[in-house]
Formats: sequence, structure tokens, C-alpha cells
Amino acid sequence: MSYSDATFAGQTCVITGAASGIGRALAVRLGKAGAMLALSDVNEEGLAETAALAGGKASNKILTDRLDMADAAAIKAYAPKVKEAFGSAQHVMNVAGLARVGSFEETDIEAMEKVVDVNFWGVVRMSKAFLPQLIESKGHLTNISSVFGFIGYPGNAHYCASKFAVRGFSETIGMELKEKGVQVHSVHPGGIDTNIVRNAEIDALPDGMESRADLEKRFESNVRTSADEAAAVILKGLERNNPRILIGPDAHVISATQRLLPRRYAPVLGWIMDKWQN
Repeated sequence: MSYSDATFAGQTCVITGAASGIGRALAVRLGKAGAMLALSDVNEEGLAETAALAGGKASNKILTDRLDMADAAAIKAYAPKVKEAFGSAQHVMNVAGLARVGSFEETDIEAMEKVVDVNFWGVVRMSKAFLPQLIESKGHLTNISSVFGFIGYPGNAHYCASKFAVRGFSETIGMELKEKGVQVHSVHPGGIDTNIVRNAEIDALPDGMESRADLEKRFESNVRTSADEAAAVILKGLERNNPRILIGPDAHVISATQRLLPRRYAPVLGWIMDKWQN
């Protein structure tokens, strides 16, 4: 998936969740393209590693900040800091997110609120804080949803709810902001080789699993795309102004199956996943 580095050269790109995974891969690719990077994460050690990979400590085109997507006041203060350093952002990429595993029955309400606070409200807070800059620059707002923004999946009610919400939010404000020149993108990764499941908190393991290792093994069997490949697909989608960006062959299969069988997709996708794993 090719795109032109010139599209992003000199652009101010804000990336949350930049310490690893897709956020890191975007930072590295954009750094090589000559973009100015405002990188944030709660993981300061990983963030420093990303900055080094994207341009090195001596670069004056990289700003790093510890930023919690659940901290509304910090996000509100972050936007003017970025503008002071680099000018109005042309790209805001809301990548930060967290996963949790456990049925609705076995998960505390507080735990569900935490997932939604980071995955959905974090996106809303960042979008609101940077909206004046994006209107000024006629820029791009890129929000990471998931294939679980299309389908429900047992043990992930909180995660699916947050990702459905990101999709609905992104599609709606995309309509609202079109006349102001702001492009809004809803990104739907399938199985991507990142640490999101490895770092997930577990309230209860799915049926048939006895340990975190079993969960990770199932996740790894569903991985279809590297984080770097995912970043390339996203950047190509931005270049083309695609409002919906699907990442990986599994994402395309899941999206198509849900559209064709909106009420009966679960057994079909279960059969497909069993075939992939075996």
C-alpha cells in the first residue's frame, strides 16, 4: 500500500497511543516523511523509544508528552501546547485505546466505564480540543475504531460498545464538518500484531481457556497484519480522503459478512475464524 511522503512532509501530525503498535508505526512513517510530530501516551518509556525511532533526540520536529485519554483537563491544555510548538495541526490521529476481557455479567460497571472513558470519550475530547485547529488547517481527523465497531463479540461488550460509538461519532461529525473542509476518517483494523490484547485486563477468561497464554495464543492465530502495514494502509486512506478505512483481509471479510447478514453474522464469522485458526 503506497502513498507519497510529500503528502505529509511539513505537516503537523498529532498521534495518541504513540508508544507502541499502530501509533508508533504511524509516527515512524510520518517522521521519515518529514512531518512534525506531537506524540503522546501514558507509557513514557515506550514514547521515548518511538521518538528515537521517528527522528532521534536531536530532532526539533518531535514533541512528546505523557497524556491520559481519561484526563479531560490535560487534553484541553494539550491542544494549545501543540499549536504553540508547531502551528495548527493538519492531522489528529486518535490511536490510544485499551482492551478488557470478560462477560458483561462478570465485569464491574467501573471497569466498563474505564474502557469507554479511554476508547470513546478520549476520542471525543481530543476531537473537540483540536477542532478549531483542524477547521483552520482544513485538516484530517482520524479515529481508530475496530472491526468490533461492526460486530458484537462475546467477552467484549465494553470494547465493542466503545468502538461502535467511535464509528457513529466519526461518521456523524464527518457529515457535519465536510462543508468546513475537515476530513474525518473512521479506521477499522482487523487482527493487528500489537500489544493491545497482551496488555488487556482480564475479568474472566472466555469458555475453554485456562490462562492468559491461551487468550494470547488465540489472538496471535487471528493476526493478519503488522502494525507497520496497518500504518501504511491508514496513510494511503488519508491521502485518498477515504471516510472509512478497513485494515487487513479479515476486516474486509467481517465488514462484508455483517452487511450481508446483519442478524446472522455470528455463526458464519465463527466458522470462518475456525478455518483461519486451523
